Amino acid sequence: MLYDKKTEAEARRVMEGFCRVCRYCDGRSCAGEVPGMGGTGTGSSFFANVKSLGAVRLNMRTIHDVRDPDTTRTFLSYPLAFPAMAAPVGGVSFNMSTKSDEASYINAVVTGCRDAGTIAGTGDGEEEIIHHEACRAIAGTGGYGIPFIKPWRREEIVKKAEEARKAGARQIGIDIDASGLITLKLMGKPVFPRKRDELASLIKEIDMPVILKGIMTVDEAKAAMDAGACAIVVSNHGGRVLDATPGTAEVLPKIADVVKGRIPLLVDGGIRSGIDLFKMIALGADFALIGRPVAVAALGGGRAAVRTLMETLQQELYRTMVMTGCASLSEIDRSALV
Repeated sequence: MLYDKKTEAEARRVMEGFCRVCRYCDGRSCAGEVPGMGGTGTGSSFFANVKSLGAVRLNMRTIHDVRDPDTTRTFLSYPLAFPAMAAPVGGVSFNMSTKSDEASYINAVVTGCRDAGTIAGTGDGEEEIIHHEACRAIAGTGGYGIPFIKPWRREEIVKKAEEARKAGARQIGIDIDASGLITLKLMGKPVFPRKRDELASLIKEIDMPVILKGIMTVDEAKAAMDAGACAIVVSNHGGRVLDATPGTAEVLPKIADVVKGRIPLLVDGGIRSGIDLFKMIALGADFALIGRPVAVAALGGGRAAVRTLMETLQQELYRTMVMTGCASLSEIDRSALV
């Protein structure tokens, strides 16, 4: 379990009507519940994330001398205790709870991750307060977080990037996979896909490192690198924007083959344990983003529960490295997989 029974019970109370806080979070009980925590349409893209990762099997190895594996890795300018961060999840009142608020939620995520030796991505959304509170939380930790901005109109992205810079953020992300969020258009806040040249021009204007989140094909990974992204995230937005996509674990290896070693490669989708994190690293990712489990921890137990969750993931990764004979993260590759 990533959180104790008390945290689980409180999260179930606080998130009532938005999330059932299932013991095994695979999206089946919340299919189609967007807004909410579910996947769009039939929920098949959410299912695919969990199912494809669950299908990966490990080679257990115990004849070796690995006793104290090193889980540390540096992401851009951040030294991390292990290669997982909180995914950018925002919009508490729309997606998570009417019994909590944006400031309490994002502060718990940002400070809890910092306490565990890692960092948090922060979300953006239809209400200005979402990005404002994210920037305030990041400023309060000395710049320890990465604000992700929706693919709004150009001037809105540039404005929000500048606010993030003033808060001490060292880089920003743009979750271009949010281009399919019809709910934003209905609320008068449309989001847009971008051509490669448009992204390149935007990144140049922002003039700070930009992570592009929402890459699911090799050609778009190449386009993101050509546009000047400092890192990319393999993501289908948690299955919340397009039905019938593959799981991220399915597309990750081919993308890793062209990206690995050039820029940091991140992935999200269906990661529920340190073993899942190990699998994503073995499939080619450098880092992973953890979404729904962090949200549940933050709303159920605040800062302390987020820290516990992230430390538990690190411990599970550590044990998995021992049991597969991997002394460092660089030794985790596809040879560890059946």
